[in-house]
Amino acid sequence: MVKLARRELLRSAAGAAVLNTVSRFAFADTYPSRPVHLLVGFAAAGPADIAARMIADALAQRLGQPFIVENRPGGASNLATEMVVNAKPDGYTLLLIGSPNAVNATLYDNLSYNFIRDIAPVACTMRLTNVMLVNPSFPAKTIPEFIAYAKANPKKINMATSGNGSPPHMLGELFMMLTGVDLVPVSYRGAGAARFCRRVPGLPRRTERYGSLPLLADVRAG
Repeated sequence: MVKLARRELLRSAAGAAVLNTVSRFAFADTYPSRPVHLLVGFAAAGPADIAARMIADALAQRLGQPFIVENRPGGASNLATEMVVNAKPDGYTLLLIGSPNAVNATLYDNLSYNFIRDIAPVACTMRLTNVMLVNPSFPAKTIPEFIAYAKANPKKINMATSGNGSPPHMLGELFMMLTGVDLVPVSYRGAGAARFCRRVPGLPRRTERYGSLPLLADVRAG
């Protein structure tokens, strides 16, 4: 395998977003020549938004053009994905994708696009795990205690997620299947908004990606 300099690799990866007649290698020599828009399918302050801004900043410094992050929350990233699919395929409208995109392909029957056909992968940027948080005042302090409490109080515990089909939603549904508890999913427009639910009485439980800066701060703060 030929080894490329990091700058060349970034340029080649960015150029891979172009799908039509322009040669990818020739395109990479001049790309980008103007600002690039990076769309995120969730609201600001969540893990996807934070990751996108870190990536955009690094690309802007290395490639010499602004990479502008645009938050387009809705439908667990369906809205942002549709906007990128319908954008001009010139590499100047990019999409930060994640596991919701794979889930949405099977969760929704009426998507206006085919994710595998209409979106071209560029690079893998991160891998994340997940954590379950509760309001500090919640009586259960361990998973077994939580399961026991939830079974004694069916449909009385809300489960905050960052949208239908999002990882927190899927993880919550899996948790319910495995434990037999009955929680009530509550969808927010992004993890940044959903994370504050643990501080609100009546919204004591959520699952979310461990390792994102906001949640890590919450975990460390107790």
